[in-house]
Amino acid sequence: MPTEFPLIPVLLENTACYDHAVESLSCVETHISWVILTGSYAYKIKKPVNLGFLDFSTLALRQQDCMDELRLNRRLAADYYLGVVAITGTDHTPRVNGTGEALEYAVKMRQFSPDATLDKLAARGELTEAHIDPLAARIARFHLTQCDIAAADSPWGEIETIAQPVAENFQTLTTQLTDTTEFALLSTLQQWCADELTRLTPLMRARKRGGWIRECHGDLHLANVAWVDDQPVIFDCLEFSPALRWIDVMSEVAFCYMDLLHRREAALAARFLNAWLEATGDYAGVVLLRYYAVYRALVRAKVAALRLGLSTDALVLQSARFELSEYLQLAKQLSVLAAPQLWITQGLSGSGKTTVSQRLLQQHGLIRLRSDVERKRLAVLDADINSGSGIQTGLYAADFSQRTYQRLAELAEALLKSGWQIIVDAAFLQRPQRDLFRELARKLRANFQIFATQADPKVLYQRIKLRLEQGKDASEANESVLANQLSSYQPLEADELSVTTKISSEP
Repeated sequence: MPTEFPLIPVLLENTACYDHAVESLSCVETHISWVILTGSYAYKIKKPVNLGFLDFSTLALRQQDCMDELRLNRRLAADYYLGVVAITGTDHTPRVNGTGEALEYAVKMRQFSPDATLDKLAARGELTEAHIDPLAARIARFHLTQCDIAAADSPWGEIETIAQPVAENFQTLTTQLTDTTEFALLSTLQQWCADELTRLTPLMRARKRGGWIRECHGDLHLANVAWVDDQPVIFDCLEFSPALRWIDVMSEVAFCYMDLLHRREAALAARFLNAWLEATGDYAGVVLLRYYAVYRALVRAKVAALRLGLSTDALVLQSARFELSEYLQLAKQLSVLAAPQLWITQGLSGSGKTTVSQRLLQQHGLIRLRSDVERKRLAVLDADINSGSGIQTGLYAADFSQRTYQRLAELAEALLKSGWQIIVDAAFLQRPQRDLFRELARKLRANFQIFATQADPKVLYQRIKLRLEQGKDASEANESVLANQLSSYQPLEADELSVTTKISSEP
């Protein structure tokens, strides 16, 4: 700690500085702040520094940044960001939340265990689907309902604004890399980013017009999410740089997605992405995901490279060198398109199509399109709202079903053209529905597969009854719907069976 800033050692040595009981005192230090941990509460104090991209050099600037941090983080963690408090008194006898002239300001937060963050859970092998699903749902709700939309005349979301931090990554890494192989890889990635920016410029401009540039979290990786009381607490928004916070929501999703991949959690990365997509319907944004995921991987590579230049500790240098190499390789992996795949499910209601498609998307990193969800999205209904439609009426009328399958095909085509592998979760009980997608696969030279789920009708009726009682699924299929399907569906024909995998969903 700098000797010209004497408050920190005093605050760490004297429990009388606080207006509440103190269990223990410790400090977590970053390059821009100190966080004093007291047991029940944590106090974040800004360092008096000017690093160019942020300026905390005066007390007024630090106070303003504390207020900004409070405002932004209360959107996601209102119960944990309690207020901005003044530290008064003297350097030798400071008082947190005292009266009189302020020596310093701090953000007061409710403290949680440092071991509760998702990066720590992942390191211990404890990160599961039970964490990922609520996280995706919380982020989707945040993006859709709590993030302000960038004004049309703002610089946010403009091509130059998007390109600048990408270019800065390459500028820093170019000066830090010494390995010739890594330098060559960096050059390849730099050209790839330039080409992708040119290709994606029309879509990026459309994204701003469509309202997808929003005031996001800005630094959404696993270390900034804690698991407390069986729910995610998302904290530490990037308050000091509007340019890094006012971004496309897909750039934010890409950070968490990339971080899960980096931690060897590919199945959870696919699950997270698909859960967010189902909640938001932003499938058009997936076209940008690779670009932003590569950018996010290179951000972390840059951080690792800077650590190499700031330390002489052998263990720190070894860790930073390993991370630098890992992130560069991940960026390369993310920039490579996979072989095109278009898979569909086929089966009666209750036969396990969604369970099978969930397993496949996690195993293979697929994007899933669900007819039950997209059907309701077309009708401007929430997935968990029952439309009251009957057989052959409302959402299940023949013309609306045709619209639904056509919409699924349009989404699948756009995603396939952008290099994503797709699985479409729908009943596909009629031959023309299946032919529509098989022809799409042929046109785009994608591998086409049918995964046919099967179960005894008695089992199907039992499952549908239980599903309706629980009321937690987008499907509205009831016993009448199943009876109608059993009497009218068109079985797979010989030429279809050659590309079909049959899956029994019974025990």
